[in-house]
Amino acid sequence: MVSAIVLSAGSGKRMNSDVKKQYMLLGDHPVIYYSLKAFQESFADEIILVVSPGDEEYCRTEIVDKYSFDKVKKIVPGGKERYDSVQAGLKASGQSDFIFIHDGARPFVTGDILDRCLREVKSYDAVVAAVPSKDTVKLVDDDGFISETLNRDHLWNMQTPQVFKGSLIKDCYDRLLESADELAQNGVAITDDTMAVELFSDVRVRPVMGSYDNIKITTPEDITMGGVILERMKGM
Repeated sequence: MVSAIVLSAGSGKRMNSDVKKQYMLLGDHPVIYYSLKAFQESFADEIILVVSPGDEEYCRTEIVDKYSFDKVKKIVPGGKERYDSVQAGLKASGQSDFIFIHDGARPFVTGDILDRCLREVKSYDAVVAAVPSKDTVKLVDDDGFISETLNRDHLWNMQTPQVFKGSLIKDCYDRLLESADELAQNGVAITDDTMAVELFSDVRVRPVMGSYDNIKITTPEDITMGGVILERMKGM
């Protein structure tokens, strides 16, 4: 049993648009369409779509029903923080052996990426699509000066999907939510799902090769870049 949680509850403030980024058109379809299509055509048994509170009916009629995404079994409202939205998706998912968590604002996830993640998670219990960093990354101190140049050979840029053994991620998220206030007080920001596993288990997370095209739509420039990627993918 494989569940896919697709997160579409972001406000998209950096997009500077009245239209939420997940509903903006990329080519002829809204951004969220492409992620759902990838999972619809995959081995996933169910898709849980997590949306902004109040957007449930819109997503059902204008996205799920319109494009016949019949693997979307539930549409649930997200929460204040990303981890609240993930937890809402986890609670709505079935007794899954493996759970994929994917940002709906990453429209260029491919079947090959999904296949690689499924193959690897069966061996390692926790994996994440990622790509080696192309840039030189430097650590900056509290005064704003470079203090260290990090070894690029060991740096990967995290993407989604992030994929886990079902019982592992549900247990780690339960513990994360119990500790959320304490973590915030200690200045720990939970920015992705692998952090829950890093903090609350002894399971090591393995990166799986994603794609440099698997970008996240965050700013107006990303829509432009996304259009270029989409046209190139159509030509393949």
